[in-house]
Amino acid sequence: MLSPLDDYPVHQISEPMRYVATSDRNFYDRYYFNIHGTGEVHGTDDELFAVIGVGQYPNLSVADAFVSVLWGNDHRVVRSSKVLGADRMDASVGPIRVEVLKGLEQVRVIVEPNEWGIELDAVYDGFSEAHLESRHFDRQFSRVTFDSTRFAQLGSWTGTLSLGDREVQLTPDRWWGSRDRSWGVRPVGESEPPGIRATDTAGGFFWIYAPVRFEDHAMVTIVQERPTGERIMQDAHRVFPIGSGRGAEWLGRPEHELRFAPGTRTVTGATLSYYGSHGEKTAEVEVETLLAFPLLLGSGYGLEPDWKHGMYQGDLVVQGQEVPPADPTYSNWGLTEYAARFTCDGQVGYGMFECAVMGPHQQYGFEG
Repeated sequence: MLSPLDDYPVHQISEPMRYVATSDRNFYDRYYFNIHGTGEVHGTDDELFAVIGVGQYPNLSVADAFVSVLWGNDHRVVRSSKVLGADRMDASVGPIRVEVLKGLEQVRVIVEPNEWGIELDAVYDGFSEAHLESRHFDRQFSRVTFDSTRFAQLGSWTGTLSLGDREVQLTPDRWWGSRDRSWGVRPVGESEPPGIRATDTAGGFFWIYAPVRFEDHAMVTIVQERPTGERIMQDAHRVFPIGSGRGAEWLGRPEHELRFAPGTRTVTGATLSYYGSHGEKTAEVEVETLLAFPLLLGSGYGLEPDWKHGMYQGDLVVQGQEVPPADPTYSNWGLTEYAARFTCDGQVGYGMFECAVMGPHQQYGFEG
């Protein structure tokens, strides 16, 4: 299982680069990107949201990818899966591929022509320095369920995106986005027998992930909580442009006040407040959600039993689908990525407000 990567002095363990240090079946290594508009786009016919993901699962010998585009009432997904070979530098799966042009700064994403009508050829240019987030670690009944590392970056897009007979030219002034690279352990692949986990009926999932770009800096906020409000993970930093020479600035503990559409868990807005080590407020951000993107539909994040990230599908399988509008109850059980407008200290920025409030959560009075 040697590969060209083995010719570089980058080994971390006494194995070829195809193998990872742990035998945990759930080890993964993924790219994530989104595309959304700035203030010049929201409220116009060009308004859209797109997500691209490419992942490898070395201990399952699988690689897969997806692109999901919502443009008005047209929501389509193309997804692909293949057997992972020896060369882990090959970040292509069927028509979808990622090319790193300059590490931590510039990446090209391509979706070749296909029968489902999604095409993309665009370069992502980093605006902010890549930010190494807090370690994500959690256990369930003694077993490690999450142990992953991720970096995040805000940036812009240059290229072309097509959906059916519509095409948009992506330019850095109108089309921004965020990306992340994550690797480690998290649940992937075919479902395992639950065993004692079947008795864990009180759990919920509360998650906020908010990368936003302003004129002269970016902010990255993460909160994951148990139903009681106990923190599993949190991160809040101000990050500065590439080449600025400024390190990330810690904002302290993030707190949240979500606003919901009546009778739902659909987020219409939020206030994010940050408190330093002595309890002083370091920043406050107002969030206005603009476009709701139902991430779980068709993308492989666990909703569909026959297509999950890391699931073996065969040597090479490519699928596509037109996704019907999300059920009105989607926000009760699904993860939503909102294109959003953020306001902080008089500055207006744009980014993503990713949120899920599944199951009980004491702060907001959800019991079911």
